[in-house]
Amino acid sequence: MTYEQHLDEVTTLITEKYDLEEEAAIQMVMRAQADNFFSGHDDNPKICTLDRAHQDARDVFKKYQLAAQSGTKAAASS
Repeated sequence: MTYEQHLDEVTTLITEKYDLEEEAAIQMVMRAQADNFFSGHDDNPKICTLDRAHQDARDVFKKYQLAAQSGTKAAASS
């Protein structure tokens, strides 16, 4: 998959695995991208795999979850 497809997949996986609103997941991925979390992916598209997307979704969520907690689906329905 392309770099852009990889970012989309990571975003989708975060929303599905961690019950976040799409906008919160997008913000997490954008924050990670701004911190150069994905810089190796852009340089080497061969690492943009589905398995890596699952790993990246987990790692991005762990690192950026505090900033996104207000974007959970449960919080949105309260």
